[in-house]
Amino acid sequence: MKKIGVVLSGCGVYDGSEIHEAVITLLAIARNGAQAVCFAPDKPQRDVINHLTGEPLTEQRNVLVEAARIARGDILPLTQARAETLDGLIVPGGFGAAKNLSSFAAEGSECQVDRDLQALALAMHQAGKPLGFMCIAPALLPKIFAFPLRITIGTDLDTADVVEEMGAEHVPCPVDDIVVDEENKVVTTPAYMLAENIAQAATGIEKLVARVLALSA
Repeated sequence: MKKIGVVLSGCGVYDGSEIHEAVITLLAIARNGAQAVCFAPDKPQRDVINHLTGEPLTEQRNVLVEAARIARGDILPLTQARAETLDGLIVPGGFGAAKNLSSFAAEGSECQVDRDLQALALAMHQAGKPLGFMCIAPALLPKIFAFPLRITIGTDLDTADVVEEMGAEHVPCPVDDIVVDEENKVVTTPAYMLAENIAQAATGIEKLVARVLALSA
């Protein structure tokens, strides 16, 4: 059975992983006969947001502890992820990707990516294994790789400009489709960068998971 790493960034769209994206990803992996292996950084969240009001809270939360909610406790620290034990790697979106897996939310094109995620993604690529990034997460790819990739964050021109400034080739893409950099085995989809409901998000995410699995053959 193929094993697909899923890197989570907390629990909740405004300060962690986008829950719909994460759950659709896990479901699609299982429905395709593969096994998801969840990871998250063991570190404090950049911030905590009240998802009812959108207001920041003063409390502190841990990214791994929060992500464990989505994974029903079956999750490992990102430091324990090893490329040789995985057949592919997928990173759902949500502001956690831009806050906890990177500093993109605060620093834009000058951002830094979590060093454990960067090391894992580079090791996967070096081993010829596919990567799938969705929603805002593809914005991390130009900081992980020193060469241009064909990626999408959807159709948002401002974000696309930042991604291209960082060195990627941005390809406009509708919510129900994917962009595949065949040479580098990198698959991206807009998900909730464009989706207006969970069904729209699912269409592109399911295609991404299927293509990641196909590329892992």
